[in-house]
Amino acid sequence: MHPLLLGPLVVSGIAALLALLIAVTDRFVNDYGVVKIDINGGKKLFDVNGGSPLLGTLALQNIFVPSACGGRGSCGACKVKVLSDVGPHLPTELPYLNKEEVAANVRLACQVKLKKDIAIELPEYLFNIRKFKTTVESIRDLTYDIKEVYLKLDDEAVAAGGISFEPGQYAQLVVPPYGEVKESIQRAYSMSSRPSDPSHIELLIRLVPGGIATTWVHQHLKVGQTVEAVGPFGEFHIHDTDAIMVCVAGGSGMAPFKSMLYHMAETNAFPQKEIWYFFGARSKRDMFYLDELAELEAKMPRFHFVPALSEPKIEDNWTGPTGLITNVLDSYIKEKLPKGRPMEGYLCGSPGMIDACNKVMAANGIAQDKVYYDKFA
Repeated sequence: MHPLLLGPLVVSGIAALLALLIAVTDRFVNDYGVVKIDINGGKKLFDVNGGSPLLGTLALQNIFVPSACGGRGSCGACKVKVLSDVGPHLPTELPYLNKEEVAANVRLACQVKLKKDIAIELPEYLFNIRKFKTTVESIRDLTYDIKEVYLKLDDEAVAAGGISFEPGQYAQLVVPPYGEVKESIQRAYSMSSRPSDPSHIELLIRLVPGGIATTWVHQHLKVGQTVEAVGPFGEFHIHDTDAIMVCVAGGSGMAPFKSMLYHMAETNAFPQKEIWYFFGARSKRDMFYLDELAELEAKMPRFHFVPALSEPKIEDNWTGPTGLITNVLDSYIKEKLPKGRPMEGYLCGSPGMIDACNKVMAANGIAQDKVYYDKFA
């Protein structure tokens, strides 16, 4: 090995070893005893054993703070406002916080370790989030890399009313240890199920190479298996305005829009809204629900579905729009959407897709504060 490479590797190895020794020492030597968690000025008070991260400790009290990465500090979703002194922000937190949040002492719950009494502030809706025991009722291949997973809530949850959610929200799927994965993790997935069916949770899960949760779903999950889900989470929902809904998705980003569209079709909710739904894929093998959405379009005159392929194959015999979905979106806004009416954007997809769509929408007069999404990394 080149000597210039050896030095940094030795330093990083020593740093990693020191971090491990500190963690082990803190866990087994330091006894933080019982600490008190004060939530929203005494509205909820808990005495808990100190030494664990705030995120997991709250979950043990059935208070579930959103965490798309399951508490590994890589999503930045589990933000809570801390009202007491718990020490300075950690380097693992700062990339996910803006200046205003740092000044207000907003912290990542997964990175705050309970060493003494703590006072925090949480949104009230988090108190309604629950953990559900479910049984896998069906698993269906929608494409070569996307599965539709249909979960039936257990009898106790159904008797208590099941899951109540707004179309567009998401749930966290609890993945148990398997293979070389030694700890349970949670991952966030938008719900594609209908609010009219509170006894089921439906998720569309695309296989991510090397992904712990998606590998488990695609290679290990079986019909009849018992799994846990936590929810509902998220603020992605239909806004009660007269503006045209301009929706854009790709892949498993279909999920929240399926929930929204069927909800509107079943209940005639938001009857004043016209909906344009742009769905992008590479080739026809990446497309799904085409027949279902065509049928929905026929039943809802105000709904317009625009599927597009960026790299159609000859055998696809594709006659619809082609090109990147952002280019199709841009041309339709300019040429086919009604003029003179306000528009608002609804997005679900990769961060890159969302950023690109935001630029197109801004260029066509849709203000940033009128574009809504849950941005999953």
